[in-house]
Amino acid sequence: MSSYIFNIISLLGGLALFLFGMDTMGKALERQAGGKLQTILAKMSSNVFKGFLLGLGVTAVIQSSSATTVMVVGFVNSGIMTLKQAVGVIMGSNIGTTVTAWILSLSGLEGDSFLIKFFKPSTLAPLIGIFGILLYMGKSEKKRGIGTIMLGFMALMTGMDLMSSSMSFLKSEAWFADLMISFTNPIVGIIFGAVLTAIIQSSSASVGILQGLCSTGVVTYGAALPIILGQNIGTCITAIMGAIGANRNARRTAMVHLLFNVVGATMFAVIFYGLGMFIEWKFLGDSVQAWDISVIHTGFNLIATAVLMPLNGLLVKLAYLLVPEIKEGDLLQHLQRDTLCR
Repeated sequence: MSSYIFNIISLLGGLALFLFGMDTMGKALERQAGGKLQTILAKMSSNVFKGFLLGLGVTAVIQSSSATTVMVVGFVNSGIMTLKQAVGVIMGSNIGTTVTAWILSLSGLEGDSFLIKFFKPSTLAPLIGIFGILLYMGKSEKKRGIGTIMLGFMALMTGMDLMSSSMSFLKSEAWFADLMISFTNPIVGIIFGAVLTAIIQSSSASVGILQGLCSTGVVTYGAALPIILGQNIGTCITAIMGAIGANRNARRTAMVHLLFNVVGATMFAVIFYGLGMFIEWKFLGDSVQAWDISVIHTGFNLIATAVLMPLNGLLVKLAYLLVPEIKEGDLLQHLQRDTLCR
């Protein structure tokens, strides 16, 4: 019993370090870029494809699709960016956020060569931390900023490593195996992934947690696939919260983000599991590794973008349908109610 308690403490401590590192690194990267990110986002998204490349690049830099979409919602709210311009940026941000998963998959590297051992988090994280603290202790503000980024990265990688090692005890637990089996049900898996991501408000973090669980050897492709689909839906909660109290176009921007992920996940699930009724997907019972999670996460977002980018106009129309304009009579009633409340 005591070993469980210590493992859970290590797991929660690793999660805390992981989330702290991700938040610190993302905010420091954003600060280093200054107002450039905002200027670039506002001025260089003249068409959907340019916006897509822009969203991908910015999100890959600041390691957070949530931060990118919240910025976009803010720009649309202030009139700096149009809803049509925002669609491409949102699509690009979904792919840009997968960079974090690829970085975290370094923990799954195996082998005895010097190069592989060097890139393992247990070696790479302390080295980055050493250089980071040296820069952080300097007097230059720019060097301190770079040092903060490196220290954040060290915390992220160390937290991931700690989570992976503390989860190893789960591989011999029958209840955990049963739990993973329940997630092979697409609906249950999607709901779990969406709720987990909505709670921590970061798809990168929830994907990292899933990658950490892979160290148990109990997580299968069948369980990982629906969870990843759900994670892409759950990440929309931050943009939705950011749009509360904003104007209608800003709320439509958050709605486009939600529609993109919901439609993409539904389309993927219907086609994949529909074909599964006729084709036996034998690999679904195989154990999945951290590297495989990165492939699935990136693959899903690339497929969804390839299908939905040509249909960006339809997404905008759906957003207008779900967040309609206020008619003149309704506006008068709204103003009257507002006056009475005062």
